[in-house]
Amino acid sequence: MADPILYSFRRCPYAMRARMALHVSGMAAEHREVRLRDKPAELLEASPKGTVPVLVTGDGEVIDESLDIMRWALGQNDPEGWLSGVDDDLIAANDGPFKHHLDRYKYDTRYDSDGAHHRSEAVAILTGLERRLEDGEYLCGNRRTLTDIAIFPFVRQFAGADRDWFDAQPLPQLQLWLARLLASDLFAAIMVKRAPWISDA
Repeated sequence: MADPILYSFRRCPYAMRARMALHVSGMAAEHREVRLRDKPAELLEASPKGTVPVLVTGDGEVIDESLDIMRWALGQNDPEGWLSGVDDDLIAANDGPFKHHLDRYKYDTRYDSDGAHHRSEAVAILTGLERRLEDGEYLCGNRRTLTDIAIFPFVRQFAGADRDWFDAQPLPQLQLWLARLLASDLFAAIMVKRAPWISDA
């Protein structure tokens, strides 16, 4: 059976979390880095919606939602026990309300939005994570799990919009959590720069 194929974009937070799960699982996969402005026909054929990540498994199954890719990879092999730490409510709050406010804070011109308002609303959500982290180094205890990795790339993106401002906020546990994940070998491994994939066809 052929190795899975992963269509990805290095800076996309959804693709980041899929790559982190694939990497920690030890699953071999052919990585195809995509230019979002010049999407290959093979990606669009596999998933007409044209977003990344998209995983085509060895038997031809197409998985085009990042959380589903994470669960699929960990279902094959979960050496760190990530699936034992799944908080669906936290992940839903991240992917729904937090992502909504993050986009309208970071891209306020694009959305014609009040960036300061959306930043404040996002911080209110992050304050809940701060309280959660008072009980352990990670969101579901003292080791990283799927919940941490599902949420981490979006907090990274929020922090990066104005890092000096973020670092000055009263979120010490969240800041330590973010720093720990940013400094991990896992994150370094999945952020290696790759040339855009070009089809042989």
